[in-house]
Amino acid sequence: MKKALVLMMTLLMAVMMVAGCGGGEKKAAQAPKVLKVGTEPTFAPFEFQKEGSKEFDGFDMDLIRAIGKQLNMKVEILNMGFDALIPAINAGNIDVAIAGMSITPDRQKAVDMSDPYYVSGLVVVVGKDNAAVKSVNDLNDKGIAVQIGTTGAERAAKVPGAKVKNFNTNAEVFLELKNKGVEAVIIDKPVAEYFLATGGGKDYAKIVGDTMEAESYGISLKKNSPLTKDINKALLDLKKNGEYEKLYTKWFGAVKK
Repeated sequence: MKKALVLMMTLLMAVMMVAGCGGGEKKAAQAPKVLKVGTEPTFAPFEFQKEGSKEFDGFDMDLIRAIGKQLNMKVEILNMGFDALIPAINAGNIDVAIAGMSITPDRQKAVDMSDPYYVSGLVVVVGKDNAAVKSVNDLNDKGIAVQIGTTGAERAAKVPGAKVKNFNTNAEVFLELKNKGVEAVIIDKPVAEYFLATGGGKDYAKIVGDTMEAESYGISLKKNSPLTKDINKALLDLKKNGEYEKLYTKWFGAVKK
C-alpha cells in the first residue's frame, strides 16, 4: 500500500509540474514581443520630441504604436540619424523604420517598403522678403538647404548649378535659411506647413510655387522580412476600423474623401 501511495503521489506531482509548465508556456506566448522602431525625430508633425520631453510624438509615432497594438507587440522607439535608418535595418539593429520616408525605387532595392500610409510632396521655402524666387525654376545657381538622404536632397541635386548644403536635421535646414546662408529650402510640404504654423517659421519664411512630385510615405523593413505582410495587414485593419482616420484627423484635419 505504501508503495502504491508513494507511486500515486509521485504521479500527481508530475501531473502538477506538467500543468504548471504548460501554464507558463501559455503565459509566455501571450506576452507581446518587442518591435524595435527607428526614427529621426525632427520631422514634425510626423515625429518629434516636445521641448523638455523624452517622449516621441507625432503622426508616425501614433501610427506605429497603433500598428504594434494590432500585432500584440510592444513598441520600442529608437532615436537615430535619418541616413542611419536603412543601415540599421539591414544590420538587424531595428525591425522597422518610420520617419516620413518616401517610397522610392532605390529604397525598394535596399529594403522592403510597406504599403503607402501617407501621400506627400515637396515644396520650396524661402525668406519672407524674397521676391525673386517664385518656384523651383528660379533656384538655378542658388544656395539650397536640405536634409541628408531625403527626396528633397535628391530634387535639389537636379537644380542646375545649385549650391546644395546638406544637414542632419530639418531644424538645422530652417536655421540656415533664417541665417540667410541659403536662398531656399526644399522639403516635404506637411513639414513646411507645420513649421510655418507652429515652429516660428512664419516670422521669416514662406512657401512659394506649386507642390512638386507627389510621393507616398512607407514603413521600411529588412528585405523579405516576415513582418512586411503583418505590417501591411495592420495598416489595412486600422483603416477599416477607423483608427487611422482618427489619427489622421488629429494631426492633419479631416481625411479627404
